[in-house]
Amino acid sequence: MKIAIAGYGKMGKMVHLLAKGMDNVEVTNIIDPAAGDAEVTDERVTADSIRDADAVIDFSSSQAVMENIRVYARCSATAVIGTTGWLDHLDEVKKLIGGTDARILYSGNFSLGVTLFLMLVQEASRLISNIPSYDVAISEIHHSEKADSPSGTALMAAEKVLSRLERKNEILTGNSEGKIRDNQLQITSMRVGHVPGVHALTIDGPADTITIQHSARNREGFASGALQAALWLMKQDKGLYSMDDFATSLTGGNADA
Repeated sequence: MKIAIAGYGKMGKMVHLLAKGMDNVEVTNIIDPAAGDAEVTDERVTADSIRDADAVIDFSSSQAVMENIRVYARCSATAVIGTTGWLDHLDEVKKLIGGTDARILYSGNFSLGVTLFLMLVQEASRLISNIPSYDVAISEIHHSEKADSPSGTALMAAEKVLSRLERKNEILTGNSEGKIRDNQLQITSMRVGHVPGVHALTIDGPADTITIQHSARNREGFASGALQAALWLMKQDKGLYSMDDFATSLTGGNADA
């Protein structure tokens, strides 16, 4: 598989490092307008900069990703997008790739472990849906340089809860101003040191507490997941896919279960 890497920050560099150690992966282009790194071959995602690639792995920026997607659509490219901050344009993206042969897979987190964590969060929410004595909350911890808060993964976990727990229908991020309402699902965030990422669902009742937690040891799991997702995506029909689609192909489950 020949890949182009769009965005040469921490994640793009980790993808590149892992790709160098894989016999079946070759990096054709590295695209970044501001990295200032000798490895960078192009400043922008264009038809020329992705022409030789079987797939693009995009960890660019929220400012650049929509224009990149337009290029992927025009070129009927195969692209794995880990960039966050654009999902409010999802309907536009569906229209852009409609009628093309483009294949796009997106996720705010490509760790297979995180994907399994999200599946467990969804199933746990279903299990307690008829047990009103249990309340739930989400927490996340990341390194002090992380720009967004709450994390995209925490928001995905919250959506999994809301999809199965009818008594929760509103997300509250950050600290509350006094008592939270019963319908609110709180996400708390901490930024400290060098933590790659910790996400947890807390289920609390009068007699006990259940915690489902995922702790990342490093960024390698995220980059490895993106590369595996690209290999999988190349074998799929044209269209728009999520990490759930990839993960359920591994588990044999149903993405909407």
